[in-house]
Amino acid sequence: MDGVTYIGVVDDDPHSRATVVAHLQRYEEEHGVEFSVRTFSDGAQLTRGYRADFDVLFLDVEMARMDGFETAHAVRALDDRVVIVFITRMAQMAIKGYEVDALSYLVKPVPYFAFSQELARSLQRVRRTQSEGVMLPVAGGTARVDVADIVYVESIKHRIVVHAIGRRYAFTGTLKAIEEQLDGQGFFRSNNCYLVNLRHVHAVRQSTSVMLGGDELQISRARKRAFLDAMADHLGGRVP
Repeated sequence: MDGVTYIGVVDDDPHSRATVVAHLQRYEEEHGVEFSVRTFSDGAQLTRGYRADFDVLFLDVEMARMDGFETAHAVRALDDRVVIVFITRMAQMAIKGYEVDALSYLVKPVPYFAFSQELARSLQRVRRTQSEGVMLPVAGGTARVDVADIVYVESIKHRIVVHAIGRRYAFTGTLKAIEEQLDGQGFFRSNNCYLVNLRHVHAVRQSTSVMLGGDELQISRARKRAFLDAMADHLGGRVP
């Protein structure tokens, strides 16, 4: 983060939204932190063209058009890292939050002390999970992917496929453009089609690299020596 924490408040009740915003303002004043807050009147408004640049989301559970759980599932499809805190009138409903890795829940009407406790926990998780990330233009919005989770990037004609741990992201683009985004972060262009995350190379065979998950990617003959040198530098002189 750049010193500012980006927070979304999603609730179809204007009074409840205003309460959360007022709590956030009080917390800023008491703790000397800075928030950038955006409010949404329902989950559909948040998820339409979702851009994964929030640090924390406060989600109302009971919303008419798109409830909090449906909203959270849509968010998680693009953003594994944002901290989600549910706000609900019925605590028993919040148990479903485990399905979307919600941090916790708050019960309406939300008192400031309980809110400040959960916000402090949320900010701690944001700090713990900070890492280099890349923003990818995908169907439905913009996904945020931790660089460490990218196994390799594949170019198929004019399509780019980012193979991440447990997930794939596809969009129109060039390998050169994403190579520039990932420059200096442990990636190597093994041939015209593949950009490889060196930390996820499990073995190097005669003309292929064996990646996490078992995929074998071709290494061009012209780049084999440079690839092995890059692997040796990355692993401190040991090539698997």
